[in-house]
Amino acid sequence: MAKNWRINVVLALILLFGAAIICRLVSVQILNYELYKALAQGQQNDFKAVKGQRGQIFFSKGEILATNIEGRYVYASPEEVSNKEETAQRLSEILSLEREEIYEKLQKDSLFESIKDIITEEEESALEQANMAGVHVADAAARNYPHGIMASQIVGFVGGEGKGQYGIEGYYNDVLQGKEEFIKRSPDDNIDGSDIYLTIDYNLQYFAEKTLEQSKEDIDIKGGQIIVADPNTGRILAIADYPGFDPNSYYNSEDFDIFQNSAVQKLFEPGSTLKPVTMAAGLDLGRITPDTTYVDKGTLKISGYVIENYAGRVFGESTMTNVLEKSINTGAVFAQKQTGNSDFLRYLDKFSFFKPTGIDLQGETYSENRKLKNGYEIDFATAAFGQGIEITPIQLVRAFCAIANGGKLVKPYVADRIIGGGGQVTETSPEISDSIISSATVSKLTAMMVSVVENGYAKSAKIPGYYIAGKTGTAQVPWSALGESRKGYSEETWQSFIGFFPAFNPKFVVFIKLDNPKTNTAEYSAVPVFKKIANYIINYYSIPPDYE
Repeated sequence: MAKNWRINVVLALILLFGAAIICRLVSVQILNYELYKALAQGQQNDFKAVKGQRGQIFFSKGEILATNIEGRYVYASPEEVSNKEETAQRLSEILSLEREEIYEKLQKDSLFESIKDIITEEEESALEQANMAGVHVADAAARNYPHGIMASQIVGFVGGEGKGQYGIEGYYNDVLQGKEEFIKRSPDDNIDGSDIYLTIDYNLQYFAEKTLEQSKEDIDIKGGQIIVADPNTGRILAIADYPGFDPNSYYNSEDFDIFQNSAVQKLFEPGSTLKPVTMAAGLDLGRITPDTTYVDKGTLKISGYVIENYAGRVFGESTMTNVLEKSINTGAVFAQKQTGNSDFLRYLDKFSFFKPTGIDLQGETYSENRKLKNGYEIDFATAAFGQGIEITPIQLVRAFCAIANGGKLVKPYVADRIIGGGGQVTETSPEISDSIISSATVSKLTAMMVSVVENGYAKSAKIPGYYIAGKTGTAQVPWSALGESRKGYSEETWQSFIGFFPAFNPKFVVFIKLDNPKTNTAEYSAVPVFKKIANYIINYYSIPPDYE
């Protein structure tokens, strides 16, 4: 009897607990179904990176360089994808993307992976028919460049994954895109990037690019660059690079090399445009003066090598000013020898030729010029007139800014101000170094360079009423620069001219570089182009004359 009592108690307890559980289930799943469904969805809601509006890019006066247009994009939620290999293969076929890249994204432990930024209507239709789990299509803003090819190497482009490539788009990608936050997905969610206003003047940039295009017609250049800078601040007013590309259809370009901005991403040998820097070192140390003389015999032997002037010309007794006027190679070697090898190297370093300028464009390159630093006499000699030393155009512009502004290095920049989504403005402050050469050296060197335009081989750069300081340069192109593994130099040339004006109160530094024009020297190619640009600037900015 006692035994049966215990069994009955246990059964009663089991029935009681069972009834309680059933009542709870009825409450959760039937009576309060909608409440608990909402709570569950709230707890399990996907937290995805929401694409905001990419910031726009403007020229200095507000003309649009890069903006956004409405489109559709594809993203995946890897946790929702059951068959990752099959999904990757299907997406690859529909979107014309690499299967392995898609598969790698689907393997990640994340809730949001961008697959393709902008898709066509046909691609969207195919995705809808495929109905793949974890693959989603949403509204997006497509990048658009209203001016097409204009300023293409400055702006760069936004690649298929929504990441900026090259130029401003690459350098300031995080600023333009906006910091990605993980927030609850909602139609109202938005993460906008910042807008960027450049230092680039639309009209000047347009004229510079058209001038290079005309040079292609006139003297059949392979390529070319024009840079205009404010020597007192480092503001870049124009960087024209020919040929360009259309960033709206960058994917149609077969040669990725065209995406590079030659002014900051490609090395060249400056030729005689480096001679003023050679003179600056000797003048600053007091080893030479503008009137120091030597006797030019047309050739010079160093370590078994023969150095000669262009076309074998002989100038006889010449001053250092004459050396710049007539671009005498042996005279530049003479000046370098007076300076001394170690001091010459030290001044090249002071002019920042062995380090990048820090310009805010993606992918800046530079050369340490290790061969020159090895200390061979012949290398110092040829570097004195700009052969055997490799630099970028922007490095040369920076050096001449120092000569123009009284002796201080400035950091070149192209982003003038950044305007955040909340309206906050961040302006670029010029970065200016201490003097690298004395004001006395600057005065002497400026007068010597003015004489180049007034009396030397750059006479065709002269503009009545204005003093212009400048220097020509014609350098042979080494085989290595043409992609060939051969020592020595080809028959192709880089022909350049760099100058600043008004010479005794400089406001502009202008650099012209033409790749293998069908002329013998820069006197007949780069100098006339400089004059076109200088004339335009004088009229456009209403620069008052130096004299009547």
